[in-house]
Parts: sequence; structure tokens; C-alpha cells
Amino acid sequence: MTYQLDGQNQAAHDPTARSAQPHRSRSTRPVGAPRFGALPLGDPTGGADGIRWREQVDGKSLYPRVAVDRDVILTMSDGVRLRATVIRPANRFGQTALTPYPAIVNINPYNRVAIDLLDHTLHAPVLGKTLRTASRSIDGTGTGLEGLTTLTKTLSGGVFDVFGINRNLVRSGYVQVIVDVRGTGASQGKWQILGPREQQDSVEIIDWAAQQDWCDGAVGLAGWSYSAINSLQAADKRPPALQAVFAVEGCDDIVRDIYITGGMPSAFIPAWLSAVNLLKWVPNPAAPVRDLLRGDTLRWARDRIKSPATEITSLLWGFLTARDDRIFDDPYFDERDPKVDRIEVPTFTVGAWHDLFGRSATGVYEHLQMAPGRKQMLVGDGYHIDVGSGYGGKFSPPRLDVLERAWFDRWLKGHRNGVEYYGPVTMLQQGGAWTSGESFPRSGVGPRRLYLTATGSGTAGHAAHDGSLSSAPVDHRSSLAVQADARGLLSRDMTQVTAGAAMVLGPSMRTDARYQEAGGLTFTSDPVTEATTISGAMNLRLNVATTAHEAIWAVTVNDVAPDGTSTVLTNGALSASNRALDPSSSTYASDGSLLGAHHYLSRKRKLPVPADEPVRIDVDLVPTDAVLEPGHRLRVDVYAASFPRYLTVVPDLIKARGRRQRLVLDPRHPSYLTFLSGGSW
Repeated sequence: MTYQLDGQNQAAHDPTARSAQPHRSRSTRPVGAPRFGALPLGDPTGGADGIRWREQVDGKSLYPRVAVDRDVILTMSDGVRLRATVIRPANRFGQTALTPYPAIVNINPYNRVAIDLLDHTLHAPVLGKTLRTASRSIDGTGTGLEGLTTLTKTLSGGVFDVFGINRNLVRSGYVQVIVDVRGTGASQGKWQILGPREQQDSVEIIDWAAQQDWCDGAVGLAGWSYSAINSLQAADKRPPALQAVFAVEGCDDIVRDIYITGGMPSAFIPAWLSAVNLLKWVPNPAAPVRDLLRGDTLRWARDRIKSPATEITSLLWGFLTARDDRIFDDPYFDERDPKVDRIEVPTFTVGAWHDLFGRSATGVYEHLQMAPGRKQMLVGDGYHIDVGSGYGGKFSPPRLDVLERAWFDRWLKGHRNGVEYYGPVTMLQQGGAWTSGESFPRSGVGPRRLYLTATGSGTAGHAAHDGSLSSAPVDHRSSLAVQADARGLLSRDMTQVTAGAAMVLGPSMRTDARYQEAGGLTFTSDPVTEATTISGAMNLRLNVATTAHEAIWAVTVNDVAPDGTSTVLTNGALSASNRALDPSSSTYASDGSLLGAHHYLSRKRKLPVPADEPVRIDVDLVPTDAVLEPGHRLRVDVYAASFPRYLTVVPDLIKARGRRQRLVLDPRHPSYLTFLSGGSW
């Protein structure tokens, strides 16, 4: 099918004119449907409501089959033709249902060929069921296979239904629309990487879906990673047909999350760009003859030749010369960051403490300007590609496909299923268990400060230096040298930058940082005597010096068990030249202490780094939630590098050549960790 979005409709996509456009709805949804079950605050499983949500997904469907049309063409208002798959409910003979239903839209850059392969695999009559059953039942916890089985459990956690074709959702009375982002998959045009024209496409796709005969006028957006980000982007434009968003591991600050954290690029970005650029060259085999006869194949090939490796050369140029503005926090990123505070529709966000977009796991929820319940936050203790692993268990949240269905049933069909009473803040507390509550940070926490001192703690003889965390600052000046090394290759930083894939390599990649600590400075507290909560943002102030004119600082905050296992709770980094703070965007505790340092990270705000002269830096750490059990200790690790999580552009690397970095512990300029915690220290 081919659809045209003509110039007459373009006014409907102008945010300034959109409110004047009527919203056509043919909804038949039962607004007054009864609400079942009772959902006590604090139950991450969803209680009786959660059981019902799961039964609705796993039980008998309204329709026995789906009809899949993989040859849908949408012509955007600028003439570019996008390709889509439309999945509709069907009867047992495969005939498409005539009743209009809400549409769930997913706009994805990873090529519908890959999504089709995933669909054929997971829904194969025998293979699909076997894979899901095996992923649920095989558990390697405590063995060398723990990392591998954590990844495989993702198959049964529901995220691939959110990401790809969700047959159960469609059979329950929805239409699903999956679109190749312009310039990727089979869509024509140039890939903009979340740019303004791509955002306009999202609004036009929503409007198109709402006006189709198979749609009742209500549209929801769902996605994982990239498609979660463009869902949030589209929602901030407030298209009239959009009713709800379900975003898994989206992002609202691409720069600080992963692109140039602390002013340093990440190895993830070139790897990811390369993968998408390769996938966009794979033609879609759904209608090869028709594509050739219609001229679509020629147009597709022409557009690919015009932009064969989008952004790769500019990224390389920026890395080699630092002359590309995208190596800094530039308006390029401002155009791409979702304006979350403009979103008005109910939004469910899913994240993970060690995700690539770790800051956004809580940041999106914080910036949504709506009542809890209409906004929901679910954060696990994982990475990017293992999201949903273990969900659906006895003490865990429902599977992501179950939550997605409940969310859309409530806000697109008007079912009073109680999902707005879930959470609204559901978190897997590091060192603890799943909990649901009313806020993040947790209630009952307040600002605390622990100072870094050179006095040995007796717990880290394996480290380059074993220091302490104390409630009092040092009383004399000392200097601790630290050298860059490659130990970051076997660390939780490495697992994070590989999106979680490296977890299969063993405990050093997930739960024990002692190998990496051998090259760093450690500062460890006394053991806590009661369960002690840490919740929210953190800031590490350091007084540092280097013999060169640039320095790289990477830090982690860890939970140290009585047996010495050191587990990273959160991380951060900063290059010394990017230490300038933006006070208006930074966050502060109730006592005025700096909690969340927001650095400019711009070219004009870079500061000189004087050789052998101490400077103060504030390293912002990813907000987190954890509990230290009695006998456990808090530890701060300070490194001179963590490759490849944090890379250095070549001009800065030249400035830093031959450097000898040191942490200067000075009573006049103390180094300390500021965080929010309950209990006493």
C-alpha cells in the first residue's frame, strides 16, 4: 500500500497550529469498564492487578491470528517515501478484522529485515516456545554462566515484544505499525540520527495512522532505545492523536549519558553508528519486483550512495582534530534531546542503573510534568541489552510486554485495570530487592559527606593505594600518584560500554572490581552497623594535579562486602579541561551541597589545565539507589583512565602525553563525596 502525506496536511504537523486541528476518533473503547484487583503501594509485582494483566496477555486472545502487510509506503510531506509494516488482527482464516482499533507505532532504524527475522524466530511454532521456556528456566546464578543466562533471560522478559512485532498485543485488539526511520532499512532519504526532519516524520506518521480506516483515532508510541528516544521526541510535539507512550531505555541527555560523558567520547558510539550504517544497506526482500518496477529500488540505492556512512567521517574528523562541534555539547544535540517537560500524555519509562543511558533512567521521570501514576518509572540493576531479564518472576515486576499491554489498555482503551496505581517508582535496589514507592530519591534520605583521606582502611591491599572515607577531612597535605592503564577492559565500565554484552566474560565485568582497583586509588569507609540506604544523585569533589596540560579522571562508587568483593554501584568521569560548571543546571541538596554537577562541555567553556598546579573538579556520578547491608562498606575508586568507556580526542591526548596524575589531599581544599543517604556514617 502507498500513502501520501500532501502539503495540505502539513499544517497539521505545525506545533503552533496543531491545537486547531480536530482529532478524529471512532473509538469503541469501554470507558466505564470496571477496575479489578487491589494494588497495595509497595508491591513491585503489581499484586492482584499484575496477575490479571499477565492472564490477559497469556490467556485466550480476542483474535486467533494476525495479518502482516510488509509493503506499506508512506510519503512524507517533503516527498521522501518511508517503508512500514502494518500488523492487524485477523480471524482463523487470516482475514483482517474490519473493526478499527488503537494503533501502536514503533519507528526504528535497525531495519525491518532484522525485526522480521526476530519475529519468525520467536514465533516459530516449536522453536519460539522452546527458546522462551529455556530462557525462563535456565539460571546460572553463582556459576561461570551467570552472565550468559542473565542475557538469555531477556528473551522471556518481554522487551522483544516491545521492540518488534507484538502478536499477542495485536490479537487483543490493536494495530501495530513498524516504520523504518528515513535513510535506514528500506526507507528512502538521508538518516538524520534523531534530527529535526526525522522528528517531523514521527509526527506525520502518528497523524497518518490515526486517519486510517483500521485505527479508531487513538495512537500509542512504544520502543526500546532509539525508538524510545524518538517516541519521547514525538510526544514533546503533542500530536493530537497521541494518547500514551511506553519507552524502554530512552534518553533525554545524549551528550552526558553516552556521547561525550565528562567531555570524553565513548567507544559505543562509533560501534553503534557502524552497525546501523551497515544495516541500512541491507535491502528488504518483502516486495523486490514491485520495488524495482515502482522505481523504489533506484531511489533507495541513490540515497544510500549519497550518504553511505552517515556521520562516520565527521565523527572521525572530530576525534582526530576536535574541530567538529559534535565533540562538544553543541546545538546539534539540543535539537535531538527530547523536551520531556513538554510531554502531556501518560508516559511509562523503563531503565537500568548501568544502562548506556543511566542518567536518563531517572531523569526522564523527574522531568515529566505530570502526576505520578500518569507517569511511571521502572529501573532494574542491569545494562542495555539485558533489560527485562528476570521480569515476571515471583518477586519481580511483570514482564515488559505485560506492562505495555496494561498501559495501553488503560490510556488508549479506557480499561480501569489499575495500572495507574502501579509503582509509580519501581526500582531494583542494588544490594537489596525490588521495591515500589512514591518517589526517587527515596523518602528519609538526607545529604551526607565523606572525605577522602590517605589513612589506610586495611581492606584494599590489592589497590595502588588503600585510603579511607571519613566524616572528617584530612589534617595534613599529601599527594597520591595514579597512572593510566588498560584495566578498564576488564571492568563494569567495559560491560556498560558494550551495552551489557561483556557480562558473559565473568565477575570482573559485573560484580567484582578488584582487578581494576589494582591500578587505582581506593578510599573505603568503616563497615555500616545497620542497613543503610543510598538514593539519588552523587558528586565527587577532587583536588587534582597533572604534569601535563590535560588529565582524565574516571571514578566509581562501590559496595564492599565482608569477603572483599567490590561491586560498582555508580560511575562517572571528567577531563580536567571540562571542569567548568553550569550552576543554573546543576542540582543541590537541601543544605546547599552540590549533588549533580552539570558541566558545560562546550568548546568555548574549556579551561586551561596548568601543569603541576592543583585544580578542583566535580565529577557527577549516575544517580542510583542501593542499600549497604550491616558489615558492608562504601568505597570510592579513582582512576587515571577507564578505556574504552572513556576515550580522549587526539588533541587532548597530545596535551596529556607523558602525564603523571595525582590526587592532592589538602585540608584547605578537601576531596569528598556528597550523596543522599539514610542512617548515620
